[in-house]
Amino acid sequence: MSLRTYLRDRGLPVAIVLVGLATAGAQAVYWWLAPTPKVNEFVGPPRSGYTLTNFRLWSFDTDGQPSFRMVAPHLERRENDESLYINTPKFELPSNREGAPPWLGESLYAWVDKSGSLLKLQGSVYMHRAAFNQTAAAEIHTSDVTSWPKENRMETAAPAQMVQGDSKLSGVGMRANLNTNHLELLDESHGTYPPRKHKS
Repeated sequence: MSLRTYLRDRGLPVAIVLVGLATAGAQAVYWWLAPTPKVNEFVGPPRSGYTLTNFRLWSFDTDGQPSFRMVAPHLERRENDESLYINTPKFELPSNREGAPPWLGESLYAWVDKSGSLLKLQGSVYMHRAAFNQTAAAEIHTSDVTSWPKENRMETAAPAQMVQGDSKLSGVGMRANLNTNHLELLDESHGTYPPRKHKS
């Protein structure tokens, strides 16, 4: 029996085998020429965007101590971005000094990074702290503050004014460490310090 006769008598099975071989060959060529698939670096389940209204937010440092608290009427976490966008927040920066009250404040907007270690207070910013021991009450008026709440530090390049008791300080650009009560005005600084009253 010749090959031609063999193939003619078994046409359908031979055609199936030939189609299968052609398909396998095409798939092998595709795998060889196709670009390497992109590696997905995301670890964990995907997180969706969401919106909260009338919420309360607590953030803690690595030792489990509060680093800041916040309440606001509106929070938005946008898709594919783990940071938070907040409208008209009222916030509290707890003191790490025993006996010292926290700084309370408010701003027009706020932005918090995904780790909670960077807080940006945008627009006008007002902060105040109650009097304690022999320290007078204090307040700060400024804008566009960048804060590291887990370190209790903040800074701004905007004009800033601090009033504590009868003393007043103002300047452009400010750095502050709320743990040590250290305040640095970077430019155009002015201060008024009335004389202390002597006890009779």
